[in-house]
Amino acid sequence: QVRLVESGGGLVQAGDSLRLSCAASGGTFSSYTMGWFRQAPGKEREFVAAIHWSGSRNDYADSVKGRFTISRDNAKNTVFLQMNSLKPEDTAVYYCAAVSRRTVWYTSRNLGDYNTWGQGTQVTVSS
Repeated sequence: QVRLVESGGGLVQAGDSLRLSCAASGGTFSSYTMGWFRQAPGKEREFVAAIHWSGSRNDYADSVKGRFTISRDNAKNTVFLQMNSLKPEDTAVYYCAAVSRRTVWYTSRNLGDYNTWGQGTQVTVSS
């Protein structure tokens, strides 16, 4: 079972950039589709971005499309979320998640498809 640890969160101003990292260990990273989700106070956890285990397909929530970029470095067992032009509404705890290609073949937006989660990293964007 892969284990995930996020890092890179922080407090920034609107318009700034941040890059989140999620380091994986204990599994064959290249066989996992990786996702980023976020949860703001009082709201449900929502999909942000995902990258297929093959690296061939990315998917983004409409709210972040054009501003956020997901990528992976299989040699470093790490997935990244580059966040540009941050807005106050991007404030949330960001979670990294993984699902094996044996479980889900496609690039999923469904929170329930992911069976491994990190502990989360706080991103706060001030106006």
